[in-house]
Amino acid sequence: MADQQPSDAAKRAFAIRLRDLRLDAGLSGVALAERCGWNKSKISKIEHGGQSPTEADVKAWATACGAEDQIQALVAARREVEQMWLEYRRELRAGMKHIQIRSMPLFERTKLLRVYEAVHIPGYLQTFRYAATQFEIHARHHGLPVEDAEDAARNRLERQRLLGTGTNAFIFVLEASALYNNIGGAEVMNEQFDRLLEIAAMPYVSVGIIPLGQPRTLLFPGEGFYLFDDQLVRQEFWSGMLRNSRPEDVGYFLRTFDALKAQAVFGSAATEHVETARARLRET
Repeated sequence: MADQQPSDAAKRAFAIRLRDLRLDAGLSGVALAERCGWNKSKISKIEHGGQSPTEADVKAWATACGAEDQIQALVAARREVEQMWLEYRRELRAGMKHIQIRSMPLFERTKLLRVYEAVHIPGYLQTFRYAATQFEIHARHHGLPVEDAEDAARNRLERQRLLGTGTNAFIFVLEASALYNNIGGAEVMNEQFDRLLEIAAMPYVSVGIIPLGQPRTLLFPGEGFYLFDDQLVRQEFWSGMLRNSRPEDVGYFLRTFDALKAQAVFGSAATEHVETARARLRET
């Protein structure tokens, strides 16, 4: 449903995992509640997603079901589910400029970064002025200090020192629509197009464009996401960020990225789409 957070499915899956643990132990909800010393309604609330179990609840649940050997894995799964969805209002308390620096170690240790974006140029490819304009927009929207936008942009561009070195490899897939969203005006966008083509020509970097109007093998362009090797996927939404390292979910995004990449054009064909967007900008 439209009002569900992206982590809701993971929460439901964890609740089902706890329910199955109870059923495998041959316990009714009432019997499990008695063993744990809880009100019987608590079992139902946890299993139907109405209440999130604490770590103590998970340990008591597993012990009551005779599954002490699963406690460590269950606690780890619960922590991951709780950490998957990070609300911007909490994440941004550190400030935009600090968030950019804080994520740098993750980018440094990632050997292959795969990025898909549908609505704007990915942060890794941005110019200073494009990034600063984007951060200013975010600051005004989230009620943050606008004066931090330039520092945040400088910190974001620090990632670009990894491009073309061979220590890290990059594959970027953009919807052509990302080229037409005007961030900062004609001068900023022209500069951004130049930088995009410059980076696309670097070794160990691939930049693909999915043409406008191309028949889709996927239903529609979706939210942008970053894949850090085959270990972590990160998605940003208006109200928060989803981070997920569950192998089955990362595998889903790897397959999705491959399908999107198959629809993209690279090299001179991608350059043509950038130049078409530049020409369209001159006409406006």
